[in-house]
Amino acid sequence: MLGQYVNDRPYVASSFLSVAIAQVFGSALAGGCKGKPELADTPIPLTARVAALPCRRGGEVFLRKLFEPLGYRVTATRHPLDERFPEWGDGPYFTVDLSATTRLADLLSHLYVLVPVLDDEKHYWVGPDEVDKLLRHGEGWLAAHPEKEAITARYLRRHGQLVKSALAKLAADDETDPDDAAHEHGAAEEQLEEKVNLHELRLAAVLGVLKAVGAERVVDLGCGEGKLLRLLAGEPQFAEVVGLDVSARSLEIAKHRLDRLRLPPDRRDRVKLLHGAMTYRDARIEGFDAAAVVEVIEHLDPPRLGAFERVLFGCARPGRVVLTTPNREYNVRFENLPAGKFRHADHRFEWTRAEFRAWAEAVAAEYGYAVQIEPLGGVDAEVGAPSQMGVFTRG
Repeated sequence: MLGQYVNDRPYVASSFLSVAIAQVFGSALAGGCKGKPELADTPIPLTARVAALPCRRGGEVFLRKLFEPLGYRVTATRHPLDERFPEWGDGPYFTVDLSATTRLADLLSHLYVLVPVLDDEKHYWVGPDEVDKLLRHGEGWLAAHPEKEAITARYLRRHGQLVKSALAKLAADDETDPDDAAHEHGAAEEQLEEKVNLHELRLAAVLGVLKAVGAERVVDLGCGEGKLLRLLAGEPQFAEVVGLDVSARSLEIAKHRLDRLRLPPDRRDRVKLLHGAMTYRDARIEGFDAAAVVEVIEHLDPPRLGAFERVLFGCARPGRVVLTTPNREYNVRFENLPAGKFRHADHRFEWTRAEFRAWAEAVAAEYGYAVQIEPLGGVDAEVGAPSQMGVFTRG
């Protein structure tokens, strides 16, 4: 065994743990499985326990900042410096459980990079090859991580030139402009779905549900250019309407469109626009009667779905959630959509009816909601409706 014991618990130096992951789980870390290659690419429910993880700087707060944005549910138990002398206070070691529905390769990559970051004490020489390791194991998630600067600096032991080199390469990997992506998403998807008039039908259905349940305070998550907001703003029933989006440009367009409505001052003041992401807890969106999430979740990377679930259903906890997403089975009915392709290049996934129901029922059960699934659009006898809606009711 590598390392030593801490308070009668095994402690393995974190840099050695990364080496052990690479040696023992090498094929899994690379995303391979000879017997069942399709299973290696499938997100499955996983839980990893690190019995004695040193969090030397930042403690549990920093631990959560590293793993929660990746969609993990984090449970951390801190250990005393020495159980025989409780007056000495807490030590830097935690027993940590990480749970998520993700690929095994992704879980191992996250541990490979982030465990040494938490330890903040590499036990071997750090050279240019470590930059390559960081970028290889951080591919697909590190460039967009909110703590990427701290992760990079700690992983490379604050070696100035190496850190600058790694951050420059990460910046090149993260060239996607969320404003451009949001604009392209709206144009391309609406053009594809134009024949079934799905966009207008979808908004009307969501508005109808919000009115029927008597909601007065509504937040539109991923509000985009404000098409649903305009409908909500025109209804006297809604005393407060908030739109939140990650795209600053979309919010500017939404503001312009709301201004053109020439609402009376009392109605105009009821509408607010917020810049933010749905995967981070935000006190500004908590306590609403209802939340609308219209064709948004399919733009999230699957590892971030868990964070979205906790932020919306666990923290914000609106009385109702009205959520829509495409039905992948219906894609064969779009003449201009190549087989096997999603409706838009920015979609990270599209669910079948069974997959959406399974996800919705699991989330509802975990967070104390009931859910009703409804089709959106004309129902095809073979492939169902083009879109699908889940109406979640708390309690």
